[in-house]
Formats: sequence, structure tokens, C-alpha cells
Amino acid sequence: MAHTLSNPEGLHDPVPFGYSHLAETSGELVVVAGQYASDAKGGVAVEDFAGQVELAFAHLGTALEAAGLGYRHVVRLGTYVVDHDLGRLEVLGERVHAIWGGKPPAQTLLGVATLALPGMLFEVDALAVRD
Repeated sequence: MAHTLSNPEGLHDPVPFGYSHLAETSGELVVVAGQYASDAKGGVAVEDFAGQVELAFAHLGTALEAAGLGYRHVVRLGTYVVDHDLGRLEVLGERVHAIWGGKPPAQTLLGVATLALPGMLFEVDALAVRD
């Protein structure tokens, strides 16, 4: 299956970190790499967990838009939470419900000890399907 790798404007350049933001296939699938609360240079822009969740999902929206898609096209999320606890689960749940309402995509949440960069507390990746 043919595919295209790309890095949308409005998101940091991830190539120095060893990945691309989007993988689009010639079919229906679009894979969005892990999005986090990155600044324009790829550093962590926000310190608090809730702020990181909000910005990571905003970046997810930017990546989806670059592929001609929206949040409604997402069928699966992978979420990664440093020092996961019920408080952080509540913050994540509120953001997911704000975006998808009562029909959220399938999701796997992994509690992790650390993520790629110091200060990262949250990351989300997605699988989307074209209409």
C-alpha cells in the first residue's frame, strides 16, 4: 500500500527526533504520531498536566486538518500518562468528552514512568479513517 509521510505547518519539525507527524495511505487510513504539548522547536511548552493534555489534543487537531480530516474521523487513540492516577484520568476524560461527546473513539491508556523529553507528562497518538 502506497503511503506519504508529512509534517504539517503549525507543528514542530519532528525529523530531528526521528519521526514524522502523519502517515497517510493510498486507502482510508491515516496514522498520527504521538502529539504532546510541544512548542515550535519541539520543546515542552506547558508544565501542568491539564495544559499538556489540552495542547496535545490541539496539535492532534492540527495534524488531522493537514490530512483533510477532523476529530470525527478518529477511530482509535493511544494515550500515555506519566504518573497516572485517577485525577489525571479525570482530566483526560473531560478533554475527550469535550471533543467527542458521548461517542469517543476506542482508546488505550498506558501509565508510563517517563516519556521522550524531560517535563513531558502526556502524549496522544491516533488512527483515523477517511470517509
